[in-house]
Amino acid sequence: MIRTKDDFFNILLDPRFQSGFDLFNSQQWYLAHDVFEDLWHETNGPERKTVQGLLQVAVAQVHLEGGNKVGAMILYGEGLGRLSDTCSPDLGLDLKTLCECVERRLKILQNNGDVTDCSVPILIKRSF
Repeated sequence: MIRTKDDFFNILLDPRFQSGFDLFNSQQWYLAHDVFEDLWHETNGPERKTVQGLLQVAVAQVHLEGGNKVGAMILYGEGLGRLSDTCSPDLGLDLKTLCECVERRLKILQNNGDVTDCSVPILIKRSF
C-alpha cells in the first residue's frame, strides 16, 4: 500500500483524536486511554506507534492513581520509547515537552520518589 500525506491528516481529522486530547488534558486518564486505544486499533503506519505511546502514558497515570508504581514505571518507559522514536510522527503535538515530563516522572519513580509535586503529562498542540 502506498501511503500519502493524507493518511497522517486522517487521524487528526478524526473527532476521537480531539476527544482523546481533551480527556488526556483534563486528566481523565482511563477515558483518554479508551479513546486512544480505539484509534490505535484502527490506525496503520507510523502514526500507530505515536497513538500507542499516548495511550501508554494515560495508562501509566491510571496505574499511579491506583498506587501501582511498578505498572506506572513500565508504561511510562514503553510510552516514552515510542514517543521519543524519531520515526514516530508527532501528530501535530509537542512530543518533546511530553517526553521530558514523562521522563522526569519516570526517574522520580525509579528513585522511589513521589511524583505528586511534579507536573502531570499534558498534550500541547504545535504551532505551524
